[in-house]
Amino acid sequence: MARAKVARKSTSIDMTAMCDVSFLLLTYFILSATAKEPDPLDVKLPSSTYKLKVPEKDISILTIGTGKVFFETAGPDVRAATLDKMGEQYKISFTPEERKRFSVIGSFGVPIQNLKKFIAMDGGERKKSGLETGIPADSTNNQLSDWILNARKSVAELHSEGMRVSIKGDAAEEYKTVKKIVDILQKQKINKFSLITTAEGGN
Repeated sequence: MARAKVARKSTSIDMTAMCDVSFLLLTYFILSATAKEPDPLDVKLPSSTYKLKVPEKDISILTIGTGKVFFETAGPDVRAATLDKMGEQYKISFTPEERKRFSVIGSFGVPIQNLKKFIAMDGGERKKSGLETGIPADSTNNQLSDWILNARKSVAELHSEGMRVSIKGDAAEEYKTVKKIVDILQKQKINKFSLITTAEGGN
C-alpha cells in the first residue's frame, strides 16, 4: 500500500506584527523615561566592607564635598510637596511649571533665594551657573535643616512613612563639615542614618 505524502508547508512566520509591537514598546519607554541628573559634585566615596542597597523611595541624600552641602529627596511628589512647604515658610511663590521642573531635579545646592533662577535653567546651564554654592547650614541661616524637616513632613503626609536619611560624603572632607550635618540631624532627633560608601577594594 502506497504511503500518503504529506504536503510540505512553509515554515516562515510573518513577524510584521511583532516588530510593530516591539517598536511601539521601545518608543513608549524612551518617551516616558526621565534622564538621570548628573551629580553636582564629584565625590570620592570612602570604602567599606558593609553592603546594603540604598532604598529608592522615602529617602533624602545629603551630599558633602569641598565644604558644600547638597540635598536630594526621592520621588517627584515628595519634591514638589517639599518645595511648596519651603515656599510657604520663606514667603516665595512657585508656579505650577516651576513645581513640575523642580520635581525632576535630583541633587541641588542652592540657597532658596536663588532657587527660582536655578529651576528656570537647563541641566547644563545649572552646572556652569555658579549658583550652586551649597545649601546654607549656618546657625543663623540653617536652610538645610528646613529642607530636611519639610521633606520629612512631606513623606509622612504622602506615604505615611518615616523618611530615611543617607550621607554621601567625600573621603577627603573635613570632619567639622560632616559633624555639622550630623548635629543638624540630631537636633531633629534623627539618630539613625546611613553613610554611602563604595565596596572595599572597588573603584
